[in-house]
Amino acid sequence: MPARPDDLTIETATEWRRHLHSIPELGFGEHKTSAFVADKLRDFGLEVHQGIGGTGVVGVLKRGLGNQAIALRADMDALKITENTGLLYASSHQGQMHACGHDGHMAMLLGAARYLTERGQFSGTVYFIFQPNEEHGRGAKAMIADGLLERFSFEEIYGLHNMPGMPVGAFATRPGPLMASEDNFEIRIRGKGGHAARPHVANDPLVIAAHLILALQTIVSRRVSALDTAVVSVTEVLTDGTRNVLPENVTIKGDTRSYSPEVQKTIETEMRKLAQGTALSFGAEVAVDYSHEFAATVNHEAPSRHALAAAQATPGITSVDADPAPLMGSEDFGLFLNHKPGNFAFLGNGDQGANGQPLHNAHYDFNDAAIGPGIAYWSEIVHSRLTA
Repeated sequence: MPARPDDLTIETATEWRRHLHSIPELGFGEHKTSAFVADKLRDFGLEVHQGIGGTGVVGVLKRGLGNQAIALRADMDALKITENTGLLYASSHQGQMHACGHDGHMAMLLGAARYLTERGQFSGTVYFIFQPNEEHGRGAKAMIADGLLERFSFEEIYGLHNMPGMPVGAFATRPGPLMASEDNFEIRIRGKGGHAARPHVANDPLVIAAHLILALQTIVSRRVSALDTAVVSVTEVLTDGTRNVLPENVTIKGDTRSYSPEVQKTIETEMRKLAQGTALSFGAEVAVDYSHEFAATVNHEAPSRHALAAAQATPGITSVDADPAPLMGSEDFGLFLNHKPGNFAFLGNGDQGANGQPLHNAHYDFNDAAIGPGIAYWSEIVHSRLTA
């Protein structure tokens, strides 16, 4: 029997969503948010654990005698953006905004927790995971380091994210790569500063940086297989020079994306070689910092089939895309998939007005019309995976 959340559950979850929208908090600072989530879970009668990975919350719901367990995850943090929506429930925290829909993600998962507590017909355990600091790729790691996987033993984990541009009621996921990893780099070149009129007695690190920036573009075109996907982007060039002074130091910063650890390693290795070789050829010094920020979100085969089947059976989901094009954006959920089988999926947020604005935009708003299908999907996953 498909899960059908009643109108009152959806209306109440909408109220929660709008309240959460009004109190956005940045990563690891979600104190009001996590307290609100924990209070609601307790009100439903769930066992609640707080402070996991800083501000993370886990609600535990057990039914019947089944020994299987699954986890459902929502993210909690907001962005450092000044909201420009004019909504009655707009951010009350200056310079902070739920511009990625995490308010909606929490509301859908809370709605599912309430519905499953009151009317769930399943046998097993559901862990409702509310994760901090998704936006900077720190929250999943913090929760795992704090013993999440040992304290709450689940076989599968599922995640869901709204997607502007997809109609409300549309659902999309696929097995395999869905979202990319993100790595950051900082290359510091030290040359010899001097007068802009006498470059021959200096060693201009800007010229060296220009050669290196062009050389970095050959990593994807000549070192990564044409069958793999990768992006290397230089995003900042900083110097200590001025109008008539050649700099002593140049810093190159940037971002790389890919779908596999092997490609990540290739990019890092080749970047270090190019930096060292270019600097050496000009007689300059160089240092490279390279950090892994987000793991790629690579869905597992069986959980993806389960997610697609659940979506097909969910009232309010009107279309299911089983092979969407992968995105080069990143999502902290990918780290969970490195440890447990699972699936990450997209749910349509609409394409009109604030609901169709891009994520991370000051005019964006989560679409409350997506709350009903989201609650129903979460409930259907539980019913299908933990059969009574």
